[in-house]
Amino acid sequence: MIEIGNHPLRIDELVHVARHDEAITLSLAALERLDLVRASIDAAVAAGTPVYGVSTGFGSLATTFISPELRRDLQTSLIRSHAAGMGEPVEREVVRAMMLSRLTTLASGVSGVRRHTAWTYAELLNRGVTPVVREFGSLGCSGDLAPLAHVALVLMGEGEATLSDGRTLPGAEALAEVGLEPVVLAEKEGLALINGTDGMLGMLALALHDGAHLLDLADLSAALSVQALRGTDQVFRAALQDLRPHRGQATSAAHLYSLLDGSPIVASHTDDPTQVQDAYSLRCAPQVHGAARDTFAYATSVANVELSAAIDNPSILPDGQLASNGNFHGAPIAYVLDFLAIAVADLASIAERRTDRLMDPARNYGLPAFLAHQPGVDSGFMIAQYTQAALVTEMKRWATPASVDSIPSSAMQEDHVSLGWHAARKLRRSLVALRQVLAIELLSASRAMALRAPLEASAVTARVATDVLAVAGGVGPDRYLSPDLMAAEAYCASLAWREPTSSIFTH
Repeated sequence: MIEIGNHPLRIDELVHVARHDEAITLSLAALERLDLVRASIDAAVAAGTPVYGVSTGFGSLATTFISPELRRDLQTSLIRSHAAGMGEPVEREVVRAMMLSRLTTLASGVSGVRRHTAWTYAELLNRGVTPVVREFGSLGCSGDLAPLAHVALVLMGEGEATLSDGRTLPGAEALAEVGLEPVVLAEKEGLALINGTDGMLGMLALALHDGAHLLDLADLSAALSVQALRGTDQVFRAALQDLRPHRGQATSAAHLYSLLDGSPIVASHTDDPTQVQDAYSLRCAPQVHGAARDTFAYATSVANVELSAAIDNPSILPDGQLASNGNFHGAPIAYVLDFLAIAVADLASIAERRTDRLMDPARNYGLPAFLAHQPGVDSGFMIAQYTQAALVTEMKRWATPASVDSIPSSAMQEDHVSLGWHAARKLRRSLVALRQVLAIELLSASRAMALRAPLEASAVTARVATDVLAVAGGVGPDRYLSPDLMAAEAYCASLAWREPTSSIFTH
């Protein structure tokens, strides 16, 4: 059970709720805070003071006065009109991550929602009600408006939602199935439910969690490729990394050096004069992998700030003042999402280059062409490398920053937007592609090491190679290759490779 409202949300907590349905509860302090802050909204309503989103319209309609008898209708109309998404539904874990992030702002008290509204929002998560949120609709400014509005619509008993058993029902039926009543929104609550960067932040947190595993997997697959290509471990020594003391570089180099420790095949050609220096894709692996690690570390620092933030407009300050602000702008998140997409694409690019060397008899030091059983009759892994190249090509397109673009909206009131949602969506695709690229490298290098017999890899990497070939097929004549590649990816996704390497990858 994760308590919301007493401490900043952590990335691991968000992942547990989004992916593993861990239960949450609002702290007593948060509930008391909601009651206290709500009084400020009620006072503003009673005083008749013009307040954006309470007694005025939204966006370019902010100068339109709303009479007291229509102010609750204003909130309902806001949600209905803003739930304007199109496209395929986004993933369940993304919706749940977005909801949990939004709930932390609601619990902070800056939004002025009633405790019953916040409690019901939390119970949507606890009872497995996942609103249907469409792919397109957010520009990443004024928050992820359309995605969050689709969530709020279900809170009101409208829209569509999917239950934990997979059924998709109208919002009112979904609520009834789990014993919840629709919420009738009070003043300010509609705006409070949608005015945040929670969709892009939720996807960033999930990406950081997944990226931590993929960074280690990249070091592992590189270590197998180094051995399969008769490379050296000496360039990964700590003394050399200390000359350029980037933390990520040192980490990846230490991983590679440990993974190669005691490798018989590395030791077998230590004095070979034909291999003065390994190719960049081998020798510079710590520099590239390490730069990606440092990029993820920076993105994590941004995510932690955002997870501790309370984003709404207007926000209720400690003195009770309702203050307009621009904290909903997604630029800080959008930038790091784009930065990660660049790093992820380059990780895939260097992995593809290592795989390509494994295929080429002019560069692979004695391995058969394309790792084929009988080159000419068999094509081996020739087209597996094509698949890698196709994935990397897509990843390069997805690395084009979304955040450098902006498209004005709301009659030029919202004249600069972050497009952070778009940056997050393409990063998710890129992370899946990276896992597929690394799976192909891991399988190729494992097959190559089997072809090197009786020479062996280090004990740790040899065990991984054995496991990979056990699930994805060993050496032999050509066969239907796609299932083998997908089995290798499933092995990577399962994190089964972490058990043999647990002494090296400590997190």
